Amino acid sequence: MHKEIEYIISKSPVEYEIAADFMEKRASLIKNGAASELIWFLEHPHVYTAGSSAEDNELLNEGQVPVYKTPRGGRYTYHGPGQRIIYLMLDLDRFERDIRLFIKNLEEVLIKSFISFDIDVYPHRERIGLWVKNRGHEEKIGAIGLKIKKWISLHGVAINIDPDLSYFNGIIPCGLPDYGVTSVRKINDLVTMDKFDREFIKNFQSKVGDLKQLEYLDYT
Repeated sequence: MHKEIEYIISKSPVEYEIAADFMEKRASLIKNGAASELIWFLEHPHVYTAGSSAEDNELLNEGQVPVYKTPRGGRYTYHGPGQRIIYLMLDLDRFERDIRLFIKNLEEVLIKSFISFDIDVYPHRERIGLWVKNRGHEEKIGAIGLKIKKWISLHGVAINIDPDLSYFNGIIPCGLPDYGVTSVRKINDLVTMDKFDREFIKNFQSKVGDLKQLEYLDYT
């Protein structure tokens, strides 16, 4: 029987390095039974992150914003204000230690959340992430980058709610030069981050399990 999963919504931006350090520590605590699983909703200040498959030539504007190498899978991506980050520190025993099953469940939660705003997103096996057809063009609206450590997940999802998309011009996002990036606000300008959070929480609980909200998280 699994314990209730906790979740927290941070109201102020959190530096990427601080969040990454916290996740590593929390994953160890979860593995040892000393802390509950956690879903963390937050935003980062402007930053480019280079996943384990990132190539140097995919960083086009070096020096524009800080760059951090990260142990998650994937290549270069951008994080910044207006983008909802959802970090998932979960025990994959919930998903029979099947990483594909875990990602499938996560994608289904995200797809259902978008549907409530009349946005039809879909995953693509060769181009990891969430995609949408916008005026006939395929564009990326969300990225998925995960790390699994001793069957505990770290990192997670970045959803473009209403970020400054020009920052994506400083990289080749996810190593895909031929595809554009879009945001929820460009498709449905009535969607707010709070509304998206509520939909994700509702659909996650329906698909995976109950969540308990935390009022405070000491991530320093």
